[in-house]
Amino acid sequence: MGQKINPLGFRLGTTQSHHSFWFAKPKDFSMGLQEDEKIRSCIKNYVKKKKRISSGFEGIAYMRIQKRIDLIQVIIYIGFPNFLIEGRTWGVEEFQMNVQKEFHRRLNIAITRIEKPYGQPNILAEYIALQLKNRVSFRKAMKKAIELTEQAGTKGIQVQIAGRIDGKEIARVEWIREGRVPLQTIRAKIDHCSHTIRTIYGVLGIKIWIFVNQE
Repeated sequence: MGQKINPLGFRLGTTQSHHSFWFAKPKDFSMGLQEDEKIRSCIKNYVKKKKRISSGFEGIAYMRIQKRIDLIQVIIYIGFPNFLIEGRTWGVEEFQMNVQKEFHRRLNIAITRIEKPYGQPNILAEYIALQLKNRVSFRKAMKKAIELTEQAGTKGIQVQIAGRIDGKEIARVEWIREGRVPLQTIRAKIDHCSHTIRTIYGVLGIKIWIFVNQE
């Protein structure tokens, strides 16, 4: 039986760092964790509501959270210039005010643009999900995603889709790999994400592994 481990947790302290950075007493840890989850879901929900991106998806690569006694600093890394950027500061201020309503501590939101968005697994997973919702063949969507990643200059990628693919009665797992993806090598920096997509014939799971570089 295969023993699976998350590639990001496996590399913590070597090539990966935590996306949340704060300290808490053992009894307060669970509350801090729930607060992190609430911040992330609030931001994602707000972006979904106000979505004005031409490509039709959020474009959030990942978020980093740093907590102090009276302040929560959130840095959002986005792949595409959407309503949060485009040189309009009011977009960020309005966004910050709306998210702030949910929390007691002061919230400071900063937005950073990523140069190569298709080198990020979360953005790629959203792209594949959008293609599958538009009834594009899953193989075509996977191959197109791999082409986009190669343009971003990565060393290797593996894409896996599981579930009732194309509405077939029996669920199955399909995957495709291009280049090297050394999952057992801790020195290798690997970005990973798992994404769930709801289709008319059931839920599909998308997993992406991207080999960035080796230290």
